[in-house]
Amino acid sequence: MRYDSLISNLANSPGTRREFLQRSGCGMGGMALASLLSNPAAASVDLSSGGSPMLPRQPHFPSKVKHVIHVFLNGGPSHVDTFDPKPKLAEYAGKTLPTENLRTERKTGAALPSPYKFRKYGQSGIEVSELFAHTAESIDDICVIRSMHADVPNHEPSLMLMNCGDARLVRPSLGSWTTYGLGTENQNLPGFVAMCPDGLPITGAQNWRSAFLPGVFQGTYLNTRQTQIEKLIENIRNDSVSREEQRRQIDLLQQLNRRHAELRDQESMLDARIHSFELAYNMQMEATDAFDIQQEPKHIQEAYGDGVHGRQLLIARRLVERGVRFVQLWHGAGQPWDNHDDLEVNHRRLAGELDKPLGALLKDLKQRGLLDETLVLWGGEFGRTPVVELPTPGANAGKINGRDHNHWGFTCWLAGGGVKGGTVYGATDEFGFQAVENKVHVHDLHATMLRLMGFDHERLTYRFAGRDFRLTDVHGRIIEDLIA
Repeated sequence: MRYDSLISNLANSPGTRREFLQRSGCGMGGMALASLLSNPAAASVDLSSGGSPMLPRQPHFPSKVKHVIHVFLNGGPSHVDTFDPKPKLAEYAGKTLPTENLRTERKTGAALPSPYKFRKYGQSGIEVSELFAHTAESIDDICVIRSMHADVPNHEPSLMLMNCGDARLVRPSLGSWTTYGLGTENQNLPGFVAMCPDGLPITGAQNWRSAFLPGVFQGTYLNTRQTQIEKLIENIRNDSVSREEQRRQIDLLQQLNRRHAELRDQESMLDARIHSFELAYNMQMEATDAFDIQQEPKHIQEAYGDGVHGRQLLIARRLVERGVRFVQLWHGAGQPWDNHDDLEVNHRRLAGELDKPLGALLKDLKQRGLLDETLVLWGGEFGRTPVVELPTPGANAGKINGRDHNHWGFTCWLAGGGVKGGTVYGATDEFGFQAVENKVHVHDLHATMLRLMGFDHERLTYRFAGRDFRLTDVHGRIIEDLIA
């Protein structure tokens, strides 16, 4: 039977007895429930106007920011060894710090000075560790936040807090909220991409989930350890049928899916399925081009380097250049920054993988005029203690040369769109144990990032289970001093 005649027959076919009873039996209850829960003014984004839910939308306020690149250092990089120098630690080397009454996850010992040298960079003269010397060349475009703090010193809840705004409950990720609010500029590519080589991080795909937001806003995961497009994105090509035949097949499939969805109102998973099939068809040409870094000039490829992280950072630039809204890049998923032992060796190795390509990304974005419209976030889920971790079974192999988790104070930085570059905001104490000046909670960071994107974090909401949810829950304040 021809596809078009099959579609016509399906459109005119009557429903089943089960469908009739379902519609008539549940109709009054559904109406009553809708009247109790409905609040048309609750959500700040209208997805009911038809068309793709990923079409571009305007934020609450004018904003230059069109894209976000989130570089996530999985495991918790040490702030006192990267962007928060603490020379006082050298004076107390081998001695107990007077602030060690703060609770740590495991038993800790004496002060552990940083084994790395710091020096001043740029016109701003901000001190940065030798670990990130290439990144520091763009320090005048970076706002370093040295007073971050979170809730607990455990990976799982801290990852969820940083990525989804809640440490325990199922909540949408920052990337999902961004695409929910802004849509995306390129309908032939995913609006939200999560690139993570060497396996999934702790809590896996929950880090880029959409939760109760419609499924179309969930991140698309790519294992960037793969270099061939067919392995990077499975089933990207269909060698069995022509593009025209594929188009007819998907038209039939979409007719079936839409008819199924019409009988099951407000089933976001069905809407996500319809969108994913259309996106998969459109990606066959666009994705092959976007992920092919061999199209880049040789000097650009050399600037990023030939490692997996250089490749995915270059891909990130190519994605935002093509209108992708949110790109998250994971570093240390397989071998994390969680260095309870051998910190000097492991942090140097990890930074060596990331520093050069990250520095190249910032310069490349700026040279192309993309940095003003791209917000870049660097950081992990928390920092590390300024004191050494004592031998702990299962944690540091009995060694005394690493640092434990520290949520009391740590560093992240922002660069690009709307950020006050060449500045340092906040401070930890003289040893780097806890934030003491202009403290910034993760909720405050999220509220400020949304403001840079043009959103009032209290108005970007989604009604679910009778409540208006938002990324910052009932918390968050905008840090105006971070905004240019």
